[in-house]
Amino acid sequence: MSELVRLYRYKELLGGRRAVPAGELQSALEISRATFKRDIAKLRDQLKMPIRFDKERGGYVMDIAHADSSELPGLWFSPQEILALVTIQQLLAQLEPGILGPKLRPLQERLSDLMSRHGLTAGDVARRIRLVHAGKRQLHPAHFESVAAGTLGRKRLRVRHFNRQTGETLDRVISPQRLVHYRDNWYVDAWCHLREGLRSFSVDALTQVDVMEEGALEIEPGRLDEHLGGGYGIFGGAATAVARLRFTPERARWVRREQWHPNQQAWDEADGSYVLEVPYADDREILGDILRFGDDVEVVEPQGLRVKVRQALVEAAGRYV
Repeated sequence: MSELVRLYRYKELLGGRRAVPAGELQSALEISRATFKRDIAKLRDQLKMPIRFDKERGGYVMDIAHADSSELPGLWFSPQEILALVTIQQLLAQLEPGILGPKLRPLQERLSDLMSRHGLTAGDVARRIRLVHAGKRQLHPAHFESVAAGTLGRKRLRVRHFNRQTGETLDRVISPQRLVHYRDNWYVDAWCHLREGLRSFSVDALTQVDVMEEGALEIEPGRLDEHLGGGYGIFGGAATAVARLRFTPERARWVRREQWHPNQQAWDEADGSYVLEVPYADDREILGDILRFGDDVEVVEPQGLRVKVRQALVEAAGRYV
C-alpha cells in the first residue's frame, strides 16, 4: 500500500464516532508501530489533520468539527473542484489589475491560503495543471467591470453593441440579468429595451458601456431559463427543432461521453455508430459544431439542417478545387 493511499485510509478509519485503538489501526493498515507513529505525526503536523488520542476512550479520534476543513493535499479535491480552483486563479490573474484591481487581491490571498492549507501552492498548481483556451476573444477590462457592476448592482446599462452577424452597431439600453462564462468568453443575459425581449450579448462585442441610475427590469428566473436555456449553446429561445446526428463508430468513442445539451437523447446502433438527438432554436452554433466533425457525422434530420450542412460542405470543397 502506497503512503498516499495509506494516509487516505486514516480518514476512513477515523471517520466514525468511536475511538480506534492504535493496534487496530496498525492491523487494518498492515504497518509497524514505528510507521504508525510517523504517519500520525505527519497527519497532525504537516497536513493539519485534527487527530488526537482520547485517553478516556482508549483510542484515536478525529475532531469532527474541524475534519471537513482539513484535507490531504490534492487527494480530497474532486476533478471539478480542482478545475474550479485553477479557473478562479486564472480568471483573477486575467482580471487584475485591469478590472477591480485592489478589490480582488484579498480574494486571491484567501484562495492561496485555502490551497496552502491543503498542501497546495499556486505555483505547484500552475506547473501541474494546464488550461488550454480555444477561441477566447479579448474584451475591454473597463467594459467588463461596468457590465458586472450593473448586473450585480441591478442597474440598467447603456451600451453600444456590435452585431457580428449583420455588421451593424446599435445603441441600446439593457437590463442585465446575469453574467455567463461560456466557451472561454463572457456574455450577459439581459432584457433589451430596444427590442423588448431577452437577448444574450457577448461582452467583447460591447464597444461602450455606461451604468445608469435607473434600476434594471427584473425578469423572473424561470422565464429567463426557459427562454435562454432551452436553445442550443449560447443562442436563446425555446427549442423549435431537434437535430438527429449519426456519428461513425470511430468518432462515437469520443462523442458518446459528451453532453451537447441537458435534454439530449442518445443511443448506440448495431453497427457501432452513435445517434445523438439535440434540441435547438437557432441553428448557427450547432451547424458549426456539426461541421467540425467532417465526414464522421451525418445529419439524419431535420431536412433543413441537413441541406445547410451539405451546402456548407460543398462550398468548402469548392475552395480547394
